[in-house]
Order: sequence, then structure tokens, then C-alpha cells
Amino acid sequence: MLWKTLMAAALLAGAAWSQANPPQKRPPMPRYRSKITIYDLAAKTSRTLYQADQVMEAPNWSRDGKFLLVNTNGNLYRLPVSGEAKLEQITLGEGGYRCNNDHDLSRDGGMLAFSANFAPSRVSQVFVANADGTGVKLLTPVATASYFHGWAPDGKWLAFVGQRDNKFELFRVPVGGGPEERLTSKGGYDDGPEYSPDGKWIYFNSNRTGSWRVWRMPATGAGPNDVKAEQVTDNELEDWFPHISPDGKQMLVFAFPKGTENHNGKMEGVVLRIMATPGAKITLPAKMTEVVKFYGGQGTINVNSWSPDSKKFAFVIYEPLP
Repeated sequence: MLWKTLMAAALLAGAAWSQANPPQKRPPMPRYRSKITIYDLAAKTSRTLYQADQVMEAPNWSRDGKFLLVNTNGNLYRLPVSGEAKLEQITLGEGGYRCNNDHDLSRDGGMLAFSANFAPSRVSQVFVANADGTGVKLLTPVATASYFHGWAPDGKWLAFVGQRDNKFELFRVPVGGGPEERLTSKGGYDDGPEYSPDGKWIYFNSNRTGSWRVWRMPATGAGPNDVKAEQVTDNELEDWFPHISPDGKQMLVFAFPKGTENHNGKMEGVVLRIMATPGAKITLPAKMTEVVKFYGGQGTINVNSWSPDSKKFAFVIYEPLP
């Protein structure tokens, strides 16, 4: 009898507590309109190619110039640059791949590299496939996060950022399969590795000086203690994701407002700037020209998005929705 009395009292107390402390509702997830935009350097104008009231990310230009490769809702799509702007899904293997915003075609257009979570894993991994999505092959370890960022010009290597020992460092892996090779070791957080068109350098962004700056290293790696790494930019903004034009002459840099700690958010005041690709000797501060300032962030321009003729580039503008 005493036990039943105690249980009843406990239930009443629990009910009273629940009424006094109702569960807190989660704030609604932010919603965005995405505008896939093409900027013409000669005309200095932007045009919206496609827009939708959902998050679309990371346009890459195809090597024949006919379409953009984009991702949304975990899937990859082709988006024609001319004619009807209609999404055409790329089916990856037998399905189950949830793609993120790191993907691109090889220099010859014959192969596709992408990052995705593959069920049941919730960790991003790097995959390679034929350009039509068939023949998918895993290239990175399953247990730790990895994000693709750049093809070697000869098509033999992929450069990626990997989370190893609680740090994000840079690696490369053979496209045909094999062990990953570490390229950097000193930075607290390195990201965005991209090969120069001549294959000599890998450009990347790092916060190793306390702020986000663009750096470069030989394509084979930065060497012991990263002694071969060279700083490329130095300014008041936070520089991310350097993208070199196919002709090798210009470098596009995506920048966040000063003090922005990472690239995960979307915000007003992000900037795309352009500069001459450095030669053998780097001079700081580099001369950079602002191209466009807008509301953007994660997904705007993660991987190279230059047109094959180096005259245009694609990016995503976001608009917050109610």
C-alpha cells in the first residue's frame, strides 16, 4: 500500500513539474531562396540562371561548357547553361549517397569526384565515379570525415581535407585507389585544396596565422612542419576557397567578414574578389579587386566554378525566407 501511495505521489509530482516546465520548442530551421548566378568578367554583370526556394549549392562548370553540376537535398544534378534551365538528376550507383557541396568533374570531363554520406554511415567520405554516376568507388576511410576539393590536372590524384586526430588537415589520394598521403601537418584547420592548372601547386585556406588566409604548397605536400607552405593573401577579411581560372591567370577568392570563425553559416557581406595568380615569388599584400558583395556563405562557391574559357564563373546567392 505504501509503495502505491509513493508511486501516485511521484506521478502527481511529475505531472506538476511537466505543466510548470513545458518542453521548449526548437526554433524553426532557416529557409533560403537560392539563386544560381553567372558572373561575366568582361561585361561586369551577373545573371540568375536558376532559382528555387530551397538550398542549392556549389555549381561546377562542365568541361564542355554546357551545364553546371549542383547539389540539393543530397542529390547531384546537371543544370543546362543555355536553353531550358531544368534540373537533371545524376543517379549515383544504386543510391544511398547523400551528397554535400564538394564535387567536380575531372579535367577531361570523363570522371566525377564527390563527397557524401553513404547509408548507414553519417560521416562524409570521398568517392569517384564515371561522369554519368556509374561505377562509384570509395577512396577514403569510413571512420573519419573527408571532403573532396580538387582534381590533379593529370587526373591521377584527388586533393581533400580530412578530419584526423581532431584537426582538419590536407591529403591526397590516388584516383585508382590506395593509401592517403598527408600534405599538411602544422595548421589548426586547413581547407579547400585546389591544384593549379599546371599541376605545380596546391592552393588552400588556413587559419594557421589566427585569421583565414590563402596559402599554397608544392603539389607533393608542404614538407616537414609545413616549411614549404607560403602565405598568399593578407587583408582584413577572412579568405576561403581559392579558385584558379583554367588559363591559370586569375584566382577567385571567397571571403567572409572579419572575425567570422568558419564557413558554415550564411550571412550578409560575403565577398568574391579576384587577383592575379601568383608567380614564382609572392608579394604581400596581394592586390585584390572586389567583384561582387552579397548574402551568401556555405554552398556559395565551395569548389572551382570557372567556365572553361576563363571568362565567367558561377556561384549561389541566398535570400532568407520567412
